[in-house]
Parts: sequence; C-alpha cells; structure tokens
Amino acid sequence: MSTAFRAMFSLLTPNESSFQKVEDVPPYVQQATPFFVGLIFLELAVGVLKTGTTVVTISDGLTSISAGMISRLPSVLMRGCELTAYMYVWDRFHLVELPWDSAWTWWLTFLGVDFCYYWLHRFAHEVAILWAAHQVHHSSEYYNLTTALRQSLTQQFTSWIFYLPMALALPPSVFAVHIQLNLLYQFWIHTELIRDLGPLEWVFNTPKHHRVHHGRNHYCIDKNYGGILIIWDRLFGTFAEETDKVVYGLVFPIKTFEILYVQVTGKEVPHDPSWPLPLQVYVVIHFLLVLQIYHDLFENKMMLSQLTILGMTNYILLTLTALGFIIDQRPTAAVLEMLRCVVMVTLQKYGYMKPLMPLLAVPTEAFVSLSLLYWAVQSFLQLLSIKRKTN
Repeated sequence: MSTAFRAMFSLLTPNESSFQKVEDVPPYVQQATPFFVGLIFLELAVGVLKTGTTVVTISDGLTSISAGMISRLPSVLMRGCELTAYMYVWDRFHLVELPWDSAWTWWLTFLGVDFCYYWLHRFAHEVAILWAAHQVHHSSEYYNLTTALRQSLTQQFTSWIFYLPMALALPPSVFAVHIQLNLLYQFWIHTELIRDLGPLEWVFNTPKHHRVHHGRNHYCIDKNYGGILIIWDRLFGTFAEETDKVVYGLVFPIKTFEILYVQVTGKEVPHDPSWPLPLQVYVVIHFLLVLQIYHDLFENKMMLSQLTILGMTNYILLTLTALGFIIDQRPTAAVLEMLRCVVMVTLQKYGYMKPLMPLLAVPTEAFVSLSLLYWAVQSFLQLLSIKRKTN
C-alpha cells in the first residue's frame, strides 16, 4: 500500500522500482485505483469545507471518470502501444545496453521519459491531428481530480513514437516503470485547492502551473506542457505564470456529457444543465454497477475468453453512452437505456454482473428489474406520444 501510494507522487527509489524483466514490473496505475477514489472524495470534503460548495458536479465528474475507463479498455486486449513499440525497437535496434539495476540508468530514464513527454504533449497541442485525440482531456470546464482521469482513447496510438529514441539504450523494464510513474504524478496536480508550493514551483510541475495549462484565457493557450518537471517549459519558452483567474475548458466548449462525442469533438459559466435529483441518483447507482463490472474485467482478464472480454467491453461502452444520453436528456435516451437494461438483466442472469456487496444481491436484482420496467414504460409512452402527434 505504501509503494502504491508513493508511486502516485513519483516517490519510489531506484532500489525498490528496478526490475530485470518487463513482466516483473508492477501495474502501478492499476494499483493506484483505490487512491484515485480516496483522493477524489478527500478533495470533495476539503472543497466543501474550504469553499462551501462542491468542486465537482455529478454530470461532469462521471463523464471524466467514464473517459478514463474508456481510455484503458484497449489494454484489456493488448499490451500498451508505448511499451509494445519500445520493446520492438529495443529487441532489434538498441545500440547500448545500460544496466537495468543501476541508479544512473533509473535516473536517466526518469529524465528521458519526462523530456519525451514534454515534446509529445507539446505536439499534441500544436499539431491538429494529434490535438483531435488529446482535446478530450481539456474538454471539462471544471478543474478537479476527476479531470485528471478524462483521458483520450486514441492518443496512445500515436504517443509511442516520441519514446522510441530511448529504446536505443535504456532497458524496457526501466521504461515500463517510468511511463507509469510519469502518468500517475500528473493526477494530483489537477486541483484548485492547492494554491502555491513555494520553491518547488521552480522545478516541478504543480497544480498552480497545470491550472494554466488547462485554461482557455489568452495567456494560458499552449503553455506549461511539462509532466513531472516544469524545467522543460522554462528552457523552451512555453512557461507561463498563473495570473488572471483561469477559465477552464476548450476555446469552443462541447456542451455535452455523452462520452463518445466527447472523444471526437473539438463562457465563463460551465455547462451544467439541471436534471432531476432522482435521475441523478439513478445514474450514480448504475455507474457504480458498471464500475464493478469494469473492475472485474481487469481483475480476471487472464481467465476470461476473448469473446467474453469483447462482450463485457461493449457493455461498458453501451452503459457509459446511455448514461451520457440520460445526463444530456436526449430524446432517444429512454429507448437506449431500455435496451441496455435488457442486456444488463441478461448479464445478471448468467453471473457476469455482481452486486457491490453480497448483502445487496437481492436489492440489486430488484433495482435492475425495476429499471428495465421503468424505461420500457417510458419508451412506450414516448412512442405513443409520437404516434399521437403524427395523427
């Protein structure tokens, strides 16, 4: 637990995080999931105490977490593109083989990954086709820890290119550690509650610096690309201090919470449509249920058939899409949710859907059945209304 928590702040030592083989490298990102959840709830509590209001809305927060879930789904079927490409180049073209158990190799890889990430991140903002993939991370008009999870599904299919020069000398097992640590570090800097960290601001990327990066104010555009270190921005002229109040989100806001649309599209008041409290409770409960399926998928992927994995993946995508339709209050939400509930009842019948706790097994079954009945009635009434208008 200590190792997993410190990994989130890149506070591991070379001795405890050097491995000879890639297969021995722990899944630091997966191990950090409980800490993601814990810190999000801590930020919510501190935000209420400090500002008197919540720092995240249900609609935006669930959309951000959903985007994070979708971004990791390809790793169920294959190893990450970055590591796969890196190992391919290493096996065939490496010029020097630095020792995997050397502290010098560890620190050189730390700097190398962060340097390459700076250029990857900069290109993702300044090259249109790469921005099309990366923009989802900037689509939230809020800035909190859930925003860190709003990651792109497609960016990983191009990001591997930027790390390939390192494969000429630095072992894949060391790279596999730092590609995770670099990503994890960037979680905690997505908050407005930490204002200034003094001298640390000179060297490290901090919430203060990263707030600027997420702003759409004129002075914020294309600034502060760093991952762990801010020194690259200072060296290459892309650094900006936080001055005016930062307004978050894209220059052209997307104004939707539908998760697949968020992946492909490019005011002072954030988009926050009003929707009934019972519907908010409904969406949260179903989100927790699909989160359980998502967790089980990653926990048991080595024991599941490819067909089962594909089916569960498609159900997760269907659920996140349907919940987005409900949040956006789209006319087709009722029919889509009814169809999803049919699939959900089927999964429950064959044991692919587990309750959040054993004691909730019967209530969960009842809730799922009532959900199907409710949306079936809503769909019928909607079709009846359309027929009447036609007549």
